[in-house]
Amino acid sequence: MPRTLDDARRWARLGTELLLGAVDTGFDEPSALPGWTRAHLVAHVAANADALLNLVHWAATGEATPMYASPEERARGIERGRALPAAQLTAWLRDSAHALEKGMAALGEAQWRARVVTAQGRTVPATEVPWLRAREVCVHAVDLAATVTFADLPDDFLTALCDDVVAKRSAAPGPAVALRAPTAAWDLPGEGEPTLLTAELPDLAAYLTGRDTGTSAPALGPWL
Repeated sequence: MPRTLDDARRWARLGTELLLGAVDTGFDEPSALPGWTRAHLVAHVAANADALLNLVHWAATGEATPMYASPEERARGIERGRALPAAQLTAWLRDSAHALEKGMAALGEAQWRARVVTAQGRTVPATEVPWLRAREVCVHAVDLAATVTFADLPDDFLTALCDDVVAKRSAAPGPAVALRAPTAAWDLPGEGEPTLLTAELPDLAAYLTGRDTGTSAPALGPWL
């Protein structure tokens, strides 16, 4: 069943709660993302909320407001954020998420249909914004390498995530993989005979997003 706007908003709220619940004072510890500490990751997610709020403003007013001024400014913002004291960094994460939720709650039906442009250059309706946020907070709650795993995320979110990643990966070169979970299945087109990967849904989501699952399936390139 296709995901809905209400689904995406629910997942975004859940992911935010999971992320905030997993944040502690160990910001100097490594995250699951190579080269990034937990502070880098939290700053990235907080900045993402501010950036998506720009798209909400675009949808609400018709004023073109890019997510980021430039890739360089995006990187500098993360560097500035990761150097903040722990309490300030946590407050930024919490307050930016609240501001984004408040902004989305104020959009009317016509505004949700407004077209905006993502950081990757895709033109999408504003209804995609909650999904972009849900994907961000849920997956990065796992990447924090604290207490959250893919098994803590709801099955309907994981199914939507796998749908999304398979669609994106299908448009780029890569290995052919047949993915089978007890309740869902995907076929990733690519080079050679498909490799069969049978696993639980959380493990398939981890594999497709490029996280380490300990499987012997072919390595996948970057997802985003």
